Amino acid sequence: MKIKVNDKRTITGWAFFDWANSAYSLVISTAIFPIYFIAVTNDNVNVLGQSVSNSALYSFLVSAAFVIVALFSPLLGGIADYGDKRRFFMRLFSTVGAIACVFLFFFKDHFDILLGSIAFGVATIGHAASIIFYDAYLPEIATPDQYDRVSAKGFAFGYIGSVILLLFIIFMSLNPEVFHIPLESSLPYRIGFILVGVWWFGFSQLTFMRLPRSKMKGFEKGIMSKGYKEIKNVWKELKTKHNILRFLLAFFFYSAGVQTVIYLATVFAEKELAFESAELISIVLLLQLVAIVGAYFFAWLSKKRGNKQALLVSISIWFFICLSAYFVDSKVLFYGIAALVGMVLGGIQSLSRSTYSKLLDDDEEELTSYFSFYDVLYYMSVVFGTFAFGIVDQLTENIRYSVLVLAFFFVIGFLILVKLDMTFPKEEAVSRQSTS
Repeated sequence: MKIKVNDKRTITGWAFFDWANSAYSLVISTAIFPIYFIAVTNDNVNVLGQSVSNSALYSFLVSAAFVIVALFSPLLGGIADYGDKRRFFMRLFSTVGAIACVFLFFFKDHFDILLGSIAFGVATIGHAASIIFYDAYLPEIATPDQYDRVSAKGFAFGYIGSVILLLFIIFMSLNPEVFHIPLESSLPYRIGFILVGVWWFGFSQLTFMRLPRSKMKGFEKGIMSKGYKEIKNVWKELKTKHNILRFLLAFFFYSAGVQTVIYLATVFAEKELAFESAELISIVLLLQLVAIVGAYFFAWLSKKRGNKQALLVSISIWFFICLSAYFVDSKVLFYGIAALVGMVLGGIQSLSRSTYSKLLDDDEEELTSYFSFYDVLYYMSVVFGTFAFGIVDQLTENIRYSVLVLAFFFVIGFLILVKLDMTFPKEEAVSRQSTS
């Protein structure tokens, strides 16, 4: 079945994958699990004979999971292109990730930290790997002039869906008697982990119904090496496309800052400002709701002022956020910072994805491999950012210095991007065709 370009039904089905897997992004990686991990573990954890703070350990767990994804995603991207199994792998990894979320139910206290760490790592890997194939569908389902709008729609679907599930988990934790759950129990949160897995698996089926089936002909001989060769060829081609490489370098640094904030903002708020769990969840909820508006605002800004200016505005706000977080000493001010994060969170992710799509040539056939390269860089930026955050936290015993490091990443990304010549031949070609 051939994909219809700019088809509303196909685009909605594609966007529903964001609705499905963003439950992991919000509940597991941002709102509930980081708070839960800090709450059920000791302040310092013995790791291979070394005492590591639980906040540093959490950041290292994120780093480790994304190292694995970064190592294997080029192979997966190459295999998917050669074997035409993009949909198959997207389904496989989302299913594995959903099952891992369910296993987090059994992570009850610090005695289960190994189980919790493994389940969290597998869920993170499943989510990140499935996104490789999800992102690669964007140039197939939409024309370049629609990338910003379609990309923003995916992120908006993700924010709305994940907020609905988060609200239910919050209600369950605040009213456990309604569900016959014992008071002063971690059970509502652990049930929430199960719900994430069920939500992720269930709603993703709509996406798989509307995307074309993979041609399952089996793996041809030598396909493992072909996957790596394909990525190598992509790298050779990109080395001659200096504009794309500069964008990717800028993306690496500012993405390191963005993703580290996403994974560790609640940890910072709990340790530095003594936020309670309910307060932290309300912050994340505020962030998600504002992010819906932010995704569409920056899509509008990019249409009016161009992708480059929209990205520069977003990065500048991110720098201000990190600098403010270093000095913040009140909960009220932190709520204001959280609102700013929400405004730029969806915008910068959506714009980055659509900008990269526009920069690719019209005749790119190995789309999964090109997006695999983009995603490898994204994953390594997460490793770089979270590992730097954890190291500074562990060495200085002051998590605020880690936030300053993130501000420095945004400065580097801004300086690289500001010198970039960002023109999109594909977009111009489509505009000329529409006016002729």
